Amino acid sequence: MKEFKAIALEGFPLIKQGDNIAKIIVETARRNGLEIEDGDIIVIAQKIFSKAEGRVVNLKEVVPSDRAREIARKTGKSPKFVELVLREAEKILKASRDVLLVEDVRGLVCINAGIDKSNVEGEGNFALLPEDPDASAEKCRVEIRRLTGKDVAVIICDTYSRPFRRGQVNFAIGLAGVEPFKDYRGKRDLYGYILKIKNVAVVDEIAAAAELLMGQGEEATPVVIFKGLRGIVEFCEKSSAKELKIGKDEDLFREAL
Repeated sequence: MKEFKAIALEGFPLIKQGDNIAKIIVETARRNGLEIEDGDIIVIAQKIFSKAEGRVVNLKEVVPSDRAREIARKTGKSPKFVELVLREAEKILKASRDVLLVEDVRGLVCINAGIDKSNVEGEGNFALLPEDPDASAEKCRVEIRRLTGKDVAVIICDTYSRPFRRGQVNFAIGLAGVEPFKDYRGKRDLYGYILKIKNVAVVDEIAAAAELLMGQGEEATPVVIFKGLRGIVEFCEKSSAKELKIGKDEDLFREAL
């Protein structure tokens, strides 16, 4: 029978700027009686990278631009908050009372450029996404290898809304050591039909599965370790979440929004 395990690390400490996340993961896993092994996939909530990398900003320090004030009037949001969004945005896709949707500097299409208040201590403090989630994932992966001698993959995840679907789902926004897709194109199905479209974003599926254990509230379990996925996903030395970004020529939904 096919199976895998997903284990949320309990007793994970609150992260502060400058913390070595890889070292904390290894130490917390050992306190949980869990050894990190070759082929593990470690899924980590982006928020702890944002905190460790100093990506927390207080609105008191933000001076809104004229453009931010104009968009704030249109959306009903704080001009200072809108200014933060503009600094992280490459392009505004929609600005209304309902939503401020942007394509951010990382190529992610997300509400409020992924800027978030949840699980961030301090009045007026907001967490920005890591500047380069792929680089953060690779740095963490290399450090885990140095500390344990084990080759693992790292996925950094965040929660996003989806077109035409209620609710939010965890997506991969940074990768290291794992191919983002499992490509079935050109293979045959049960009845010999050659598949033409099936190219499964397995890293997003893993990120979504991790959220079942991470939660979004006061669970304090931002790290989930997957075991038993070797042979189901493909491990590699070089990978990037940027491969998940769809081009305009492939996007089936952009013109419908």
